[in-house]
Amino acid sequence: MNMSFLADAQPAQALRVTTYNIHKGVQGLGRGRRLEIFNLAEAIDELDADFICLQEVRAANRREAAYFAEWPEESQARVLAPEGYQVVYWTNAVTRYGEHGNALLTRWPVVDYWHEDMSDHRFEQRGLLHVEALVQGTPVHVIVVHFGLIPASRVRQAIHLRHYIERRVPAGAPLLVAGDFNDWGTRIQRLLRGGSLRSLEGPRVRTYPARFPVAQLDHIYARGLEPLGRMAPQGRAWKRMSDHLPLVADFGLPTYAAPARAARATSARLM
Repeated sequence: MNMSFLADAQPAQALRVTTYNIHKGVQGLGRGRRLEIFNLAEAIDELDADFICLQEVRAANRREAAYFAEWPEESQARVLAPEGYQVVYWTNAVTRYGEHGNALLTRWPVVDYWHEDMSDHRFEQRGLLHVEALVQGTPVHVIVVHFGLIPASRVRQAIHLRHYIERRVPAGAPLLVAGDFNDWGTRIQRLLRGGSLRSLEGPRVRTYPARFPVAQLDHIYARGLEPLGRMAPQGRAWKRMSDHLPLVADFGLPTYAAPARAARATSARLM
């Protein structure tokens, strides 16, 4: 696979973060749909990211398992994880044939993990996945989100996210928030920046639709980490694997003393 967009090596003292909506590992419609999960696994491995934040990840789907002879027996999050990475997954949506949700893949040790339902109405099941990992002795919090399709819902979910951070993430802790925000404008960005989250300034990195990207729906925000650069891979293979392109960003490593840990949730799924 052509990974020339990563020709510049990752800075030595940097965290590389990727967010990617994988479209449930399947592309196309009807009898023309094709299984892309194994191509996605190869591509994600070559991104060489410290944190890989994924949306629309299937834990199971009976219909697709019956249709595709190559459908994996293990969860998509497991299939996508590079060797040696830890995997945290949580279901957001339960459907007639299975379930799907958010996942975090990381090369750093996972300390703890949480989930919160962010559903705004009964037609869309949404949630956030919150993981605390230990990076060179410093706890770093990563929140993976997938916001709704309705503009008013996204505003309420952004406010929900800000309140969640205030409640559950220690004030001095380095924090990353990444995902598919489904926002074609700038209102959600302004709301999150008002909550002290930062993204790299400059022109938008277009990630949607993958075949002819015209908008940036995928974002990575940070607090306590210095944005260094961002990019979206290009090329025919990337345009085929999902309806989104991945967004890749580098951040300076934290220099903070270890803060207090957030309160533990009672249930989660470390896979």
